Amino acid sequence: MSIRYTFGGDEFLFAEISESMSLPAFFASMAITSKLRQLQWPGIVEICPANASFQLRFDPDILPAEQLLRQVQQLEQSLADSPQILDTRLVEIPVWYNDPWTREVGARFRQRHQDPQASDLEYAARVNGFASVDAFITAHSGSPWLVSMVGFVAGLPFMYQMVERDQQLQVPKYLSPRTATPRQTIGHGGCFACIYSVEGAGGYQMFGITPAPIYDPAQRQPYLADSMVLFRPGDLVRFKPIDQQQYQAAIQAVAEGRFALDIFPVRFSLPEFLANPEAYKQSLPGTHHAH
Repeated sequence: MSIRYTFGGDEFLFAEISESMSLPAFFASMAITSKLRQLQWPGIVEICPANASFQLRFDPDILPAEQLLRQVQQLEQSLADSPQILDTRLVEIPVWYNDPWTREVGARFRQRHQDPQASDLEYAARVNGFASVDAFITAHSGSPWLVSMVGFVAGLPFMYQMVERDQQLQVPKYLSPRTATPRQTIGHGGCFACIYSVEGAGGYQMFGITPAPIYDPAQRQPYLADSMVLFRPGDLVRFKPIDQQQYQAAIQAVAEGRFALDIFPVRFSLPEFLANPEAYKQSLPGTHHAH
């Protein structure tokens, strides 16, 4: 895997690890950017990991561009054979699939959709070869997702499903963006899932909604006590289907500032996962063991 480096103006260095998203490319990005944070080189202003790339902002008066490039390339070489292990956490996110709010918004924007006669879930199920919406939801919630980057708007996670490549759920974005998307909508575009952290415009297909705030500057929920943003790159996520009654109970708990998420510490090994994704998925902690 050869990284392509390019400069953006006088203050940015962009590193493209791969033209397409893959778990090995993501791990290469995480290894380098995590090490850069530990090293705290004078002159590096900001470190921004992404799906299969990363970008550095630097102060050229402290760290000249060519020196930075040389040091990063040396770091890349030193980490080439490092263990592909990530100490992270698994976060279970409750989801009311096929909820009335995302259905209503979807209905308002059908003229911008590939299939105006179908709902987003019906369309996604059909183009992915599932016989029913329920079968699609089972696949969507049946395997964990990896948070590959956080951004676009505050707190929004992009997630890549941890399955064999030929099992990846893929669905195009709307033909043209909506001007509305409910806050905490579970979205999907290409091979990436997301959770809309705030209400606003959007183009991803809408599958459901979670009662769990994932971005809150007031930090009113216990799991947001340390940060107003829930997710960070490298988190694992499992979607947990809930019904209307469970959703309403959760919303009441959110209003009272006592909503809790199930979060488990995990040491994730990429080689072990790639050797047998299905067995590795079953070895992860969480409430799926209760079913």
